[in-house]
Amino acid sequence: MEAENDRLSPASAGANLATISEDEQTLRRMGYKQELSRRMTGFSNFAISMSIICILAGGITSFQYGFCGVGGASIGLGWPLLCLFSMVVALSMAQIASAFPTAGGLYHWASILGGRGWGWVTAWCNLAGLITIVAAVDAGAYDFLFGAFPWPTGQHADALKKCVLAALILSQALLNHRGIGLTTLLTDLCGYLILVTAAVLALAMFYYAPHLDWSRLITFTNYSGLPADAPVLPHSNSLLYLFALGLLLPAYTITGFDASAHTAEETMNAGVNAPRGIIRSVAISGIFGWIMLAAIVLAIPEMDKAAKEGNNVFYFIMNSVLPKPLAATLYISIGLAQYFCGLAGVTSASRMMYAFARDGGLPGSLWLRQVSPALRTPFAAVWTSALLGLIFMLFVSYSAIAACCTVLLYVSYVLPIFVGFLAYGRTWTKMGPWHMGKAYRPMAMIAVVGCIGLIFIGVQPPNEIAVKILAATAVLMLLAWFGFERKRFKGPPQMTI
Repeated sequence: MEAENDRLSPASAGANLATISEDEQTLRRMGYKQELSRRMTGFSNFAISMSIICILAGGITSFQYGFCGVGGASIGLGWPLLCLFSMVVALSMAQIASAFPTAGGLYHWASILGGRGWGWVTAWCNLAGLITIVAAVDAGAYDFLFGAFPWPTGQHADALKKCVLAALILSQALLNHRGIGLTTLLTDLCGYLILVTAAVLALAMFYYAPHLDWSRLITFTNYSGLPADAPVLPHSNSLLYLFALGLLLPAYTITGFDASAHTAEETMNAGVNAPRGIIRSVAISGIFGWIMLAAIVLAIPEMDKAAKEGNNVFYFIMNSVLPKPLAATLYISIGLAQYFCGLAGVTSASRMMYAFARDGGLPGSLWLRQVSPALRTPFAAVWTSALLGLIFMLFVSYSAIAACCTVLLYVSYVLPIFVGFLAYGRTWTKMGPWHMGKAYRPMAMIAVVGCIGLIFIGVQPPNEIAVKILAATAVLMLLAWFGFERKRFKGPPQMTI
């Protein structure tokens, strides 16, 4: 059912605009009233996307998937290549975010530019991707800290892991429940923590490196099939194929920057600050991530020996190169950043769930769209997002979660960009305050083609389980849409574009 008290009629949407802020005027023109607390600055909007990208999360916990493919070239060449592509996607998204700054983000864009069917599919893919990214980050954080500080667990290892994972994600939900002010404070802190920790880690690696062989960053070495007992990547003789698989390291890391769009209704001057948050988070994460990971590769004492460590390669490098007190301090700082990354992920997922429920798109929408009158947070969406993330990470492996969230998020990124490409200059003629002009359409086409290629790479072995999960998701969405949602779901309010 539609949330009538959250949506405005065309007449009321245009009434009394002079008495409210420009941000609220924009929201009213889109058919909604201001419910969430709008107090985020431009920096906070940038920081929440940077916190979800978190080069200290994906860049560290997935390091082996790049390095154990073609060695240093995955970092030296693969990372900047994929980050350039991510910037194209970010620029394309930013232009749409400036025109339509709402909590629904990509869902609203696809609905407005392409119709409610496009929006419905985008919403489900984006929501599933955001929930799985929360699961991936928290599962990765547990594995990271357990690898950094191993402790005996015995027969209770599985039960302990489940309890710790539950504590992580439920505490993140509690912090989100307490309001955007507290969440913003913590994600702002996380933005600084990520940059400082990455810089210290890079400088430490350069300082303590036994020697610096810069050619490593452009050298292709086939490390597939290592270690023999539990290979990170299946053996292949094709360096090109392995290089392509290695692109999943930056692809998984540089995701979640749509958080700047999902928090647009809580951001001041959202038409400018939301697109800037998207672009800056990708640019700064890409640059700092490249320097940090390149320093790690350059500090490796023996490349072949490191590759044989497989999933433990990062710990092998840290413990071989850095003094123990420094390594332990960095481990703690990285783990804390990963926790905040999960916190920001819950924020983004809950805002997407709230926006979709506000338009009646989810089962239980009447409950999921509720906002706390005192705290002005979508508390029902917060707790539901956290619980779904917990269920997912208890039953699916980390690598499969990472692959699924990457593919689902990039599907949700490409759909509104594609319909925006079709609508630009035709049905979509009014741009927001931030736009690229005529450069938008070629940028959008590059983003669409690249996303299709990335999706194909993301379901290759060892992530073939993602094919089954995504195929089942597609079948369920088709049955649901053509079975009953096509007639029931009305989509967001109509607006002139």
